[in-house]
Amino acid sequence: MLNDGSERVLPVPAALRPWISQLSTAAVGEPVVPVRTEVPDTATALVVRASGDRQEVVVMGPRTHAAYFEVSRVPFCVKARLRPGRARALLGVPPRGLVDRAVPLDDLWGAAGDRLAEALSDVGPDAAAVVELLEKTLIGQVSALSGQDLARDELVHSATSALTALAIPGPRRVRTTARRLNVSERHLRNLFTDAVGIPPKHFARIDRLRHVLTRASQQSLTHLAVEAGYYDQSHMTAEFRRMMGVSPGAFITGQLPAATRCR
Repeated sequence: MLNDGSERVLPVPAALRPWISQLSTAAVGEPVVPVRTEVPDTATALVVRASGDRQEVVVMGPRTHAAYFEVSRVPFCVKARLRPGRARALLGVPPRGLVDRAVPLDDLWGAAGDRLAEALSDVGPDAAAVVELLEKTLIGQVSALSGQDLARDELVHSATSALTALAIPGPRRVRTTARRLNVSERHLRNLFTDAVGIPPKHFARIDRLRHVLTRASQQSLTHLAVEAGYYDQSHMTAEFRRMMGVSPGAFITGQLPAATRCR
C-alpha cells in the first residue's frame, strides 16, 4: 500500500538496512479511509499483527495485482518490507511460492515461527519492542547464510537495483541489466525468479507501475508514460488497468473496483 496516512514510518535499525527497505506501524483505531488499497509490489513483507490476545506473523508475498479492502478498524501491526531479492535469504524458502499469498510464518518456519509469535505476544502492541525482536531474529537468519548464499543474494540485489533505475521498456531493461552484470538473460531470469518470486520482466512492470502511482496526480499522463519508460500512453493505460483493475484516470478520481471485506 502506498501510504494513505494510516501508517507511520519507523526507523530501520542499521544492521537491517541492507535487508529491509521500510518499517512501518499502523495507526490503531478508526481507518483514515474506508477502503484500503494494496497496490502491486515486488517485495515480500513480514507483518506482525494483533489477533485477539496474540500477535501473529504473516509473510506477504510479492503482489502482482491490486486488491481493495473495506476497513472498519485498524488493528496494531508492524510491517517490515524486505528489499526485493532478499526474501529467500531471510526466510529460507523460495518466494515464488508466496506470490499473491499471505502465509503464516509458522507454516514456513515451524517451531521457530511459533516461538517468535509467542515472544511477540509477550511484548504486546509495542512497536519498538516488536522491531527489536524482529532485528534479533532476522540477524540470526543472516548469520547462518553461507558465502555462496550471500554472493547469490548480492547479484540479485544488484539486478533489482539496475532494473529499478532503468526507465526503458521491460524487455530492454532485462537485456541491459544482464549485460551489465555479465550474465546471460536466462541465468538472470532463473536466479531472479528464485530469489524474488517473479521474473525480471514482471518485476520491471510492477516497478514501473509504482512509479506511475506516486506521480499520477502531479503531472500529465502523457508525460508520465514517457518518463516511466512505456512506449506511449495507451501502453501505460493498458498495463495500469491490467494490474490495478481500473484506468489511471478512474484511480486518480477515486473510482475504484468493489472492495472486499478485510479479514
